[in-house]
Amino acid sequence: MTLAWYGHLKLQESGVSNNWPLLGVIAFSWCIAFFEYCCQVPANRLGFIENGGPFNLIQLKVIQECISLGVFCIIANIMFQGTHLHWNHILAFFLIICAVYLVFMK
Repeated sequence: MTLAWYGHLKLQESGVSNNWPLLGVIAFSWCIAFFEYCCQVPANRLGFIENGGPFNLIQLKVIQECISLGVFCIIANIMFQGTHLHWNHILAFFLIICAVYLVFMK
């Protein structure tokens, strides 16, 4: 979802989508999101404990948020060169990793 949510900002920055109406930008983002959903929905379905997977709903969500933030950092640094991580961002990511640890504790 990161690319769908923030990719259009790069297009606007480069001048490609400056004249696009809001509905055009939304449609563009949903086209990208469609492929991301095609990966996420099966992953949740296969990973869910009631479908034979190893994870409950809370675990799936915390894993998804952790992955999303990691992907966001990569995309933000590639697409938006002026974006830098500061100590508070790194601390926040560390705390999210702690959340992953805590959600898997018995």
